[in-house]
Amino acid sequence: MSQSNEPAVDIKREYSVEEPVPQEARHYGFWDMVFTWIGANANTSSWYTGGVVAAVGVLGGLAVIFVANPIAYAVMALIGFIGYKVGTTTMGLTRASFGIRGSILPSTLNAVQFVGWCSVNTFLAAISMSYLFQMAFGWPAFGEEGSAGNMILGVLICSVLQILMVAISGSHSIKIAERVATILLVVLTVWETVVILKNFDIATILAWTPPADVRMPFGAAMDVMVAFSFGWIPAICEFTRYTKNKSSAIAAPMIGANVALFWFAIVGLLGVVAMATETGTFDPNMSDPSTIMATLGLGWVAMIILIVATCTTNCINIYASSMSLNNLFPRVGAKKMILIVAVITVAGSLVPVAIGSLVDYFMVFLSYVGLIFAPLLPIIILDYYVVKKRDYDWSHAAKVGGKYWYSGGVNWRAIASWAIGVVFYFVAMNIDFIMNSLGAIYATVIVTAVVYLIVVKVAPEKIEH
Repeated sequence: MSQSNEPAVDIKREYSVEEPVPQEARHYGFWDMVFTWIGANANTSSWYTGGVVAAVGVLGGLAVIFVANPIAYAVMALIGFIGYKVGTTTMGLTRASFGIRGSILPSTLNAVQFVGWCSVNTFLAAISMSYLFQMAFGWPAFGEEGSAGNMILGVLICSVLQILMVAISGSHSIKIAERVATILLVVLTVWETVVILKNFDIATILAWTPPADVRMPFGAAMDVMVAFSFGWIPAICEFTRYTKNKSSAIAAPMIGANVALFWFAIVGLLGVVAMATETGTFDPNMSDPSTIMATLGLGWVAMIILIVATCTTNCINIYASSMSLNNLFPRVGAKKMILIVAVITVAGSLVPVAIGSLVDYFMVFLSYVGLIFAPLLPIIILDYYVVKKRDYDWSHAAKVGGKYWYSGGVNWRAIASWAIGVVFYFVAMNIDFIMNSLGAIYATVIVTAVVYLIVVKVAPEKIEH
């Protein structure tokens, strides 16, 4: 029997955006994807986001959670399927929709976004670390005078843990870490749920109303929740390109992401409201899980679980950011880029400490996510499903003068539509009807989709050879 001369596929390697992942190297099954996206949303940021939208009221917050997220993750599934079919990353796909050079801008902004998520999550983990320091050494915890130095130390320790986790084996180590984190956080969330229901009257919690000076319009709360979920969408193809079948790319992420966020955001909402009924004060700055855990008396085990879970979630953020930059510098190598981004995130994670207010930083950051991705995502979807009719030829992904070169490497139709969407987002934020109902993000998605279809129809595609 003759042996094949073709080289064996290395299933441990990380593929660059210019290389479609071959079927033999696809190592993510259905449950791997479910656990990855449970792990992505089973984190402190989900709790914190639930606590922030409590400012619209308990019933309003629940409505936001159950309306905003299924729509967002349906968008994620549509894009995830493209990654599965083409075999490349999310920002890699923008080479086809925005042009090879046109993809530089969204890729750069996306890399910044995931570094930003790292900074939010690491700050939340550092809060848990500060409570551990207080329990062990009597040092001041977050919010107390003199706690800034302890927060910086917590950020540095958590950053080192994240670097070690993600540097081991890229997507392979993330798959294992997310399973461990999911189990730990499910246990912790059950624990917190039991404590809340045992020690607080649920009727009192449901009847609670936020103070007038911090009350949030429904549409604004929708934007907070949608921005949180939209922030994950640019990471979906980083994993669906490694999936073995269509259901793993479409159904599995939707199941994992929705189930985790429903539960964790609701527990975050109920936790911060329970704390408000106990203390008489509702302060979104104190909506973080560590403060709630400390108030509910859950102890050091809870803090350790929060730290581990947050670090594993940040592995996804670091990986997604590095893959965005890999689209700009494909010859650097995927694994080397992962290490570079992991180190960069250390500096980014110190920004909230310097600002001193997590909620202010968080709200500005979510506005950035909405501004960039509300008009970007519908263009990616429509370009593949409608304009190109599900036909991307990835042999042209780096070809000058090829299908995705357009005019000087840029698809100006997509760029113009994106710019119009960005302008509309600012307009929508100042329209009361939108901010009291749908929110600016979903309104921008709809308007940008219509604009792109019109632009494609009236402006012929230009490709320079």
